[in-house]
Parts: sequence; structure tokens; C-alpha cells
Amino acid sequence: MKKPKLRQVTKRLAILMGTIVVIGSAGMAITFGSQALANRAASAPAPNPADVVPVAVEEIVFETGYTTQRRFLGQIEPATEASLSFELGGKLAELAVGEGENITKGEVVAKLDTSLLDAEQQRLTASKDALHAQLTFAKRRLKRAQDLQTEGFTSQETLDQAQATFDELASRIREIDARLLSLQINIEKSVLHAPFTGRVGAQDVEEMETLAAGQSVLTLIETGTPRVRVGLPLHLTAEDISQVVIAVNGVEYPAVLNQLRPDIDPRTRTRTALFTLENETEFTFGQSATVLIETPVTAAGAWIDLDALQQGAGSIWTVLVFDGEIVRTAAVEVLYLQDNRAFVRGSFTEGAQMIRSGAHRVVPGQQVRILTEEG
Repeated sequence: MKKPKLRQVTKRLAILMGTIVVIGSAGMAITFGSQALANRAASAPAPNPADVVPVAVEEIVFETGYTTQRRFLGQIEPATEASLSFELGGKLAELAVGEGENITKGEVVAKLDTSLLDAEQQRLTASKDALHAQLTFAKRRLKRAQDLQTEGFTSQETLDQAQATFDELASRIREIDARLLSLQINIEKSVLHAPFTGRVGAQDVEEMETLAAGQSVLTLIETGTPRVRVGLPLHLTAEDISQVVIAVNGVEYPAVLNQLRPDIDPRTRTRTALFTLENETEFTFGQSATVLIETPVTAAGAWIDLDALQQGAGSIWTVLVFDGEIVRTAAVEVLYLQDNRAFVRGSFTEGAQMIRSGAHRVVPGQQVRILTEEG
């Protein structure tokens, strides 16, 4: 019974001794291997230090405010646009101009047929001549009656009759003169003249048509001084918009306020303003124009490039500033955006050096090198 127990104990001791030998051998191998790696690393040349990142900076300059620019869409229209027509009805005998033509003030635009008016004028002239002959005879008769009545050879009734005949003929002549004057006015009104210099727009009739009184013949458009009609917010005054810039097809033109209407457009709830374009460029009437109105805003801050802005935590924006040794973060609030720059205020001081280029290559706490004009 004792021999099997002794045999088991001996077996366990052998296993334990073998395990200890294996562990010791592995430890010695690790020790000698680590020492060899350390000696090899020590004998290798040290790596060069990392290059300092070059960045461009600019000094932050504080300002007392900025100017906002608001845009309002308007429409170009002529200073004057008139629909020309005859005061009288009649047949259109001549249309002297066509669509798109330039005409000057006083130029003949169209004529009506005046043959009936001319005939009536001739008839009345003949009647007037006949009455003048009768009036001459009545004047002589009146003179004889006055002489005879003075000498006592005729009655007062005969003198009164001669005077009445003379007065009647004189009145009929004045009546014909009035009718001739009316005919002459109608003949003159049968010729349509341009009331101002401009260009012909739409032509509404053709020659030989019979027109009614007041029927439109054509539209005349003044091209000299175009203006822009636009609806503006009620808080803007005439002083705010006395001089503005108006953009047409991407080109900006100076303009001055012509009129600011006192009433409100019931549909848009805006006030209508009319601006005169100070330019000799020929515009197309009816095309859109953008009125640019600048408004000063008082606020302490500084202008920075949009490239210098970085998205911070949440809705906070940041910029990187250089304090002479390392880069640090400054939180900013964007007050206004204009083209490729922003007006901001934040946790920086006036005169601080802001990294304006290369900011994406650096992080807060990193050392950097400032680029000079020579590089």
C-alpha cells in the first residue's frame, strides 16, 4: 500500500520540477530578448524632430459697427408712357410711324381723313362772304336812314328796321366765324403729334380703319430717364433711401429717390418707391432690377475671413489665435455675413494674432511658425 503512494508523490514532484524549468527558461529568453531589442534600439539613430507647422496670421482690428445690405426686387419702367389717341372719331388716313421707331416731340404720328371738315369749312366761308356783301348793303342803308331821319324825311321805325337788319347780319357773321374756328380746331385735332421724345411701343390700329373718339392708336414710351418701381418696408424713410445702388443683370448703377408714395399697397403691405437711374444705358422696360439698400448697425466686433471660422461644440463658432508661443481657441459669435467674410465678436482681444490660413493643420496647444512676407 505504501509503494503506490510513494510512486504518485514522485510523479507529481517530477511534473512540478519540469514546469519550473520551462517557466525559468521562458523568463530567461524574454529577458535576454528584451535586452537585445533595447541594445538594437539604442544603437539606431534618433529620428529628426517634427517640423513646426507654418501658418499665416493677421491682427484682429476692432470696429464700432458694420453696414448691412438688403435687397428688394423691383421693375424698370419708363418715366412716361402714353397711349396716344384722337379726340375725334374718323377714318385713319395716315400712320406715319411704326413699332420701335424713335420719334421726337411734335413729330406727326398719324392723321385722320378731313375731307368732310374741309368741305364744311369751304361752305361756311362762302356763306360768310355772302353775309359780308349783305352787311355792306345794310350798312349803307342804315347810313341813309340816319341822314334822312336827321333831316326829318323818314320815320324812327324805318331807322330802327335798318339798324336791326345790320345787327342781325353782323351776328350771323360772328356765328359763322365761331363755326369756322370750331372746324379749324377739329382739323388741327385730326393730326396726332408726339407729346414727348421717345420710342413707339405697341401699335393698335392700321391705316384706313375707322376709329372711335379716344380709341388707342399706339403707345409712346419715353426712353431718356428710366426709373425703378419697388415696394419697401414701412420703417424706411426718404432719408434712408435718398441715394441707393440698383443692380440690373449683375451690373450696379447709382440711383436717386424720385418719389416715396404715402399710401400702402394692400396686397404686399409695402410703400411704393420710384427711383431714377443715373445712367444713359438703354434698359428694357419691364425687366427686373434689384434695389440695394445699406443700413449702418452699431456693434463692437471685427471682420474675419470665413476660412478662419471653425465649427465648435454645438452651435458655437471658434477661431484659432496665436499668443506668441502656442495656438489657442477663441469662441466667437457671428453677427453678420458679407460675401466671404463675417463680422464677429468673441473671446479675443484687440490686436490678437488670428490664424487666417493653415488653421486646418493645427490644433490648440500646438507650436507653430508665423509666415512672413518673405516666406
